[in-house]
Amino acid sequence: MFKLNDRIDNDTFEICKLSLCEVRLMNDANYPWLILIPMMEGLTELHHIPANRQSELYSEINQVSLIMEDLFAPKSLNVAALGNVVSQLHIHVIARFENDPTWPGPVWGQHPARPYEDKNTLNRLENAFKQLQFHA
Repeated sequence: MFKLNDRIDNDTFEICKLSLCEVRLMNDANYPWLILIPMMEGLTELHHIPANRQSELYSEINQVSLIMEDLFAPKSLNVAALGNVVSQLHIHVIARFENDPTWPGPVWGQHPARPYEDKNTLNRLENAFKQLQFHA
């Protein structure tokens, strides 16, 4: 049975569940930053996803990336699966801007997280994903 890692749960807000992944917003207003967590037990690496579900994962990464581009118009999107701190497989999709606090470097460990003060970003993302699911 799938159980979300406690650190991810504590550091993020749930946006929605797609067919394979739970989508969550990182509580760091420095960057629009989504995390996709495949809802399958025991996954730690991308190649652990069953072959018959791998295209589904990449489709969901693409859907999330398109929503991020549409809502935030970033200079670049960073997409990465790192498991150095949290071993549960999760994929980061981070909208980056030339004026963000760590541009053009990595976001990890470079600048303190700035928690969201309101739910505007969360609400915009929830609405975008509802539209996606409505049209699917």
